[in-house]
Amino acid sequence: LAGAVLPTFSSVLRAESQPYVLGTLFPMTGLLSELGTVYTAATALALEHVAADKRLKQPIVLKAEDSQSTPQGGAVGMTKLVNVDSAPYVLVGLTGVSKAAAPIATRAKVMMVNGGGVGPDLAGLSPYFWYIIPLANQELPTAFDWMKRHDIKRVALIYLDDPLGNALLKGLQGGLPTIGAELVGKSSATPSAQQFPAMIAKVREVKPDLIYVASYGTQQTQIFKQLRDNGLTQPLMTYSVGGTPSVASLPEADGLLFTSQVADWDAADPLTRRFVEGWRAKYKDNPSTYAQNYYNAVLLYAQLIESLEKAGKPVTGENLKDAIASGTFDLVGGTARFSPNGTINMPTQLNRVENGKFEKAS
Repeated sequence: LAGAVLPTFSSVLRAESQPYVLGTLFPMTGLLSELGTVYTAATALALEHVAADKRLKQPIVLKAEDSQSTPQGGAVGMTKLVNVDSAPYVLVGLTGVSKAAAPIATRAKVMMVNGGGVGPDLAGLSPYFWYIIPLANQELPTAFDWMKRHDIKRVALIYLDDPLGNALLKGLQGGLPTIGAELVGKSSATPSAQQFPAMIAKVREVKPDLIYVASYGTQQTQIFKQLRDNGLTQPLMTYSVGGTPSVASLPEADGLLFTSQVADWDAADPLTRRFVEGWRAKYKDNPSTYAQNYYNAVLLYAQLIESLEKAGKPVTGENLKDAIASGTFDLVGGTARFSPNGTINMPTQLNRVENGKFEKAS
């Protein structure tokens, strides 16, 4: 009997004394490596703060994989995080990467939290796939509210021909008539396109009050630049991807409007103050909404671990999934709760790029 019990007891002790693994699957190389740098910086800051709080029985250790900004890289990276690193909780970003990685994590019952990909088709991707960022269609009501208040009647759209771009096309077509506006022109671009003279000519022809751009990365910044270089002065608007450093540094993006979850860097609540002051001290600048997302994703993990510790349950993907579905969580930007399909319910706002900085738009 002793021979049978002692090894089991020893393995339990070892399991209870092991650090909690946090996996990351970020685009550290490839077309969207800029985002991976932001995601990683936010994760590092949050881990510092969680460690300083000393509220968990064991530390959190980071295991990082590079998705290379591609679905294939996402599948390879997730396989290693699942099979080698035994991560029960993995932070992911980018819509295509998430779709490729999700089946691997789902089979292993590993919880994934997305703070970057906003394609509406991600909703319900897997019972183990959750969102710390509002999806693009959840941001549109805030955009419509601004348009209505500023008497925008005619909107032109330039969009990437992918699930995200097509979802925003559908959202604009359905939502603009409800505020007395219309979509007067739409032009789609392939993922590799970098020159847009024909699209810009079409936009000029329809004389819109506002131009909505649904793209990302270098393609998006090229669209902004070429619109302005060709003399179009109408307001430009996009979704949360507008909050990236390369957009802020682009002179032609000055005045750009973009939607995001609430991100008030002057808010007085302790969580926001700690995040903003910590970011400014560590990185010598204001954070972005993407930084807020991944900082929050780590805080969420720590709060989930703490609840499982109190309940005497092991930190597994299955238990994490059950815990997130049944609670509310204090995060930067407000108290969050999650819908059954994994999406987050948090307030959103409209932002503006001004002189290389992001500020809330009125």
